Amino acid sequence: MENKMEDKRIIRVTGKANLKVKPDTTRITMTLEGCYMEYDETLRKSTEDTEFLKDILEKHGLERGNIKTLTFNVDPKYERYQAKDKSWKQRFEGYKFHHILKVEFDSDNKRLGKILYVLANAEKIHPEFCITYTVKDKEASKNELLGKAVEDARAKAAVLTQAAGVQLKEIQSIDYSWGEIALEYSPMRGNMMTDMCRSAYLAEESYDMDIEPDDIEVSDTVTVVWEIA
Repeated sequence: MENKMEDKRIIRVTGKANLKVKPDTTRITMTLEGCYMEYDETLRKSTEDTEFLKDILEKHGLERGNIKTLTFNVDPKYERYQAKDKSWKQRFEGYKFHHILKVEFDSDNKRLGKILYVLANAEKIHPEFCITYTVKDKEASKNELLGKAVEDARAKAAVLTQAAGVQLKEIQSIDYSWGEIALEYSPMRGNMMTDMCRSAYLAEESYDMDIEPDDIEVSDTVTVVWEIA
């Protein structure tokens, strides 16, 4: 097939855009782990711990169906040890499960404080957890970002063509990345958040979470090809 653009005079310009988005959604990511000698027992305990976690979250107004699994795996665990003859060997310690779940809700510090309290003080489970802020309507933010990038490309093309004494005609192609744009902001690492919450002493069953997340900054590029005359 012949490339029709080979017969045309073209200009290719890359536009870039930056966008600041105010987060409106809170995500809590929770990790459950356990190690048991029998494979069946490991699966049973992982199920029990997951159901208990969903029970306590549901009691605080989070819909059970919105508590999603991100990753789940069960692997044999071994420990290296030095034998009497000074050689290094391995011994089987059991089967370890690793279950990461997430739940999202409209940002609300009061609600967040209650949820973190029950996670930090649960009797049967001891999940690691971390907070991430994101936006509910990700597509709207991505579309706005791409629109700004195209506008930037057009403005640059106008300057270049005016300087070169040519005119822009029809757009021949627009190329942009199809990759995911990370519309997320994490104010604190997971283990730091978990340790802080578990060490706090409170009279009420809630933490006073005075968190105002920073705007999420994202950027993207678009390459536009115009025919010129």
